[in-house]
Amino acid sequence: MLFRQQRIGVRGEPFEMLKFRSMVPHAESLLDSVRATQDDGNGRLFKSHLDPRITRVGRVLRRFSLDELPQLVNVVRGEMSLVGPRPPLQSEVDGYETDVIRRLHVKPGLTGLWQVSGRSDLSWEDSVRLDLSYVDNWSILLDLQILWRTVRAVTKPEGAY
Repeated sequence: MLFRQQRIGVRGEPFEMLKFRSMVPHAESLLDSVRATQDDGNGRLFKSHLDPRITRVGRVLRRFSLDELPQLVNVVRGEMSLVGPRPPLQSEVDGYETDVIRRLHVKPGLTGLWQVSGRSDLSWEDSVRLDLSYVDNWSILLDLQILWRTVRAVTKPEGAY
Protein backbone atom coordinates (compact mmCIF):
# COMPACT_ATOMS: atom_id res chain seq x y z
CA MET A 1 0.00 0.00 0.00
CA LEU A 2 1.25 3.49 -0.81
CA PHE A 3 1.71 6.19 1.78
CA ARG A 4 1.41 9.76 0.55
CA GLN A 5 2.85 12.65 2.49
CA GLN A 6 3.24 16.31 1.67
CA ARG A 7 6.90 17.32 1.57
CA ILE A 8 8.66 20.49 0.53
CA GLY A 9 10.68 20.53 -2.67
CA VAL A 10 12.84 22.91 -4.63
CA ARG A 11 12.09 26.61 -4.03
CA GLY A 12 9.80 25.65 -1.14
CA GLU A 13 7.14 24.12 -3.43
CA PRO A 14 5.05 21.42 -1.74
CA PHE A 15 4.60 18.05 -3.43
CA GLU A 16 3.09 14.69 -2.54
CA MET A 17 5.90 12.23 -1.81
CA LEU A 18 5.18 8.53 -2.23
CA LYS A 19 6.47 5.66 -0.09
CA PHE A 20 5.43 2.13 0.67
CA ARG A 21 3.58 2.17 3.99
CA SER A 22 5.87 0.89 6.73
CA MET A 23 3.79 1.99 9.73
CA VAL A 24 0.34 1.29 11.04
CA PRO A 25 -2.33 3.42 9.30
CA HIS A 26 -2.92 5.72 12.31
CA ALA A 27 0.81 6.30 13.00
CA GLU A 28 0.58 10.11 12.86
CA SER A 29 -1.95 10.18 15.70
CA LEU A 30 0.37 8.02 17.86
CA LEU A 31 3.47 10.16 17.34
CA ASP A 32 3.15 12.33 20.45
CA SER A 33 2.76 9.35 22.79
CA VAL A 34 5.70 7.50 21.21
CA ARG A 35 7.86 10.64 21.18
CA ALA A 36 7.23 11.11 24.91
CA THR A 37 8.68 7.69 25.75
CA GLN A 38 11.48 7.26 23.21
CA ASP A 39 13.38 9.41 20.75
CA ASP A 40 16.68 8.29 19.25
CA GLY A 41 16.58 11.17 16.80
CA ASN A 42 18.93 14.05 16.34
CA GLY A 43 17.08 16.73 18.27
CA ARG A 44 15.00 17.89 15.31
CA LEU A 45 13.76 14.75 13.61
CA PHE A 46 12.02 12.03 15.61
CA LYS A 47 13.56 8.60 15.15
CA SER A 48 13.24 5.48 17.25
CA HIS A 49 15.04 2.15 16.89
CA LEU A 50 12.04 0.39 18.43
CA ASP A 51 9.16 2.53 17.14
CA PRO A 52 6.03 0.46 17.89
CA ARG A 53 4.22 2.07 14.96
CA ILE A 54 6.43 0.28 12.41
CA THR A 55 4.98 -2.98 11.12
CA ARG A 56 6.99 -6.19 10.80
CA VAL A 57 7.05 -5.86 7.00
CA GLY A 58 7.83 -2.17 7.42
CA ARG A 59 11.03 -2.98 9.33
CA VAL A 60 12.27 -5.04 6.39
CA LEU A 61 11.25 -2.36 3.90
CA ARG A 62 13.06 0.34 5.90
CA ARG A 63 16.15 -1.74 6.56
CA PHE A 64 16.87 -1.97 2.84
CA SER A 65 15.25 1.37 1.90
CA LEU A 66 12.67 -0.47 -0.19
CA ASP A 67 9.95 1.75 1.28
CA GLU A 68 11.39 4.60 -0.80
CA LEU A 69 11.12 2.91 -4.22
CA PRO A 70 7.80 4.65 -5.06
CA GLN A 71 9.72 7.94 -4.95
CA LEU A 72 10.98 6.99 -8.40
CA VAL A 73 7.54 8.22 -9.51
CA ASN A 74 8.36 11.57 -7.86
CA VAL A 75 11.65 11.59 -9.80
CA VAL A 76 9.86 10.91 -13.11
CA ARG A 77 7.35 13.69 -12.32
CA GLY A 78 10.26 16.10 -11.77
CA GLU A 79 9.44 16.71 -8.09
CA MET A 80 12.55 14.93 -6.87
CA SER A 81 15.97 13.99 -8.17
CA LEU A 82 17.84 10.73 -7.72
CA VAL A 83 20.37 12.59 -5.56
CA GLY A 84 19.80 15.58 -3.31
CA PRO A 85 18.91 16.66 0.22
CA ARG A 86 16.27 14.69 2.13
CA PRO A 87 12.78 16.04 1.32
CA PRO A 88 11.64 17.88 4.47
CA LEU A 89 8.23 18.23 6.06
CA GLN A 90 6.71 21.73 6.25
CA SER A 91 7.11 21.66 10.05
CA GLU A 92 10.85 21.13 9.59
CA VAL A 93 11.15 23.97 7.08
CA ASP A 94 9.26 26.25 9.48
CA GLY A 95 12.07 25.72 11.99
CA TYR A 96 14.97 26.29 9.60
CA GLU A 97 17.56 28.89 10.45
CA THR A 98 18.20 31.36 7.61
CA ASP A 99 21.20 29.49 6.19
CA VAL A 100 19.45 26.09 6.16
CA ILE A 101 16.89 27.39 3.61
CA ARG A 102 19.65 26.82 1.03
CA ARG A 103 18.68 23.14 1.16
CA LEU A 104 15.66 24.14 -0.91
CA HIS A 105 17.79 25.51 -3.76
CA VAL A 106 17.97 22.04 -5.32
CA LYS A 107 15.45 19.25 -5.77
CA PRO A 108 15.24 16.82 -2.87
CA GLY A 109 16.71 13.41 -3.58
CA LEU A 110 15.88 9.76 -3.29
CA THR A 111 19.39 9.44 -1.86
CA GLY A 112 22.02 11.91 -0.75
CA LEU A 113 25.13 12.55 1.29
CA TRP A 114 23.03 12.17 4.46
CA GLN A 115 22.02 8.62 3.47
CA VAL A 116 25.48 7.40 2.57
CA SER A 117 27.09 9.07 5.59
CA GLY A 118 25.09 7.65 8.47
CA ARG A 119 21.39 8.15 7.83
CA SER A 120 19.35 8.41 11.04
CA ASP A 121 22.47 8.11 13.19
CA LEU A 122 23.61 11.60 12.13
CA SER A 123 23.09 14.66 14.28
CA TRP A 124 20.89 17.45 12.90
CA GLU A 125 23.97 19.63 12.44
CA ASP A 126 25.81 16.91 10.48
CA SER A 127 22.76 16.28 8.28
CA VAL A 128 22.48 19.99 7.48
CA ARG A 129 26.23 20.30 6.90
CA LEU A 130 26.14 17.42 4.41
CA ASP A 131 23.06 18.76 2.61
CA LEU A 132 24.53 22.26 2.31
CA SER A 133 27.85 20.83 1.13
CA TYR A 134 25.93 19.01 -1.60
CA VAL A 135 24.07 22.19 -2.60
CA ASP A 136 27.29 24.21 -2.72
CA ASN A 137 29.44 21.60 -4.49
CA TRP A 138 27.02 19.83 -6.83
CA SER A 139 28.52 18.07 -9.83
CA ILE A 140 27.65 15.06 -11.96
CA LEU A 141 30.72 13.30 -10.53
CA LEU A 142 29.46 13.92 -6.97
CA ASP A 143 26.05 12.49 -7.91
CA LEU A 144 27.70 9.38 -9.38
CA GLN A 145 29.81 8.92 -6.24
CA ILE A 146 26.72 9.22 -4.04
CA LEU A 147 24.79 6.74 -6.20
CA TRP A 148 27.68 4.27 -5.93
CA ARG A 149 27.89 4.73 -2.16
CA THR A 150 24.09 4.30 -1.93
CA VAL A 151 24.39 0.73 -3.20
CA ARG A 152 26.76 -0.02 -0.32
CA ALA A 153 24.58 1.86 2.21
CA VAL A 154 21.45 -0.08 1.23
CA THR A 155 23.18 -3.48 1.32
CA LYS A 156 24.79 -2.69 4.69
CA PRO A 157 21.84 -0.85 6.26
CA GLU A 158 23.32 0.90 9.28
CA GLY A 159 21.27 3.80 10.62
CA ALA A 160 18.13 2.67 8.76
CA TYR A 161 15.23 2.73 11.20
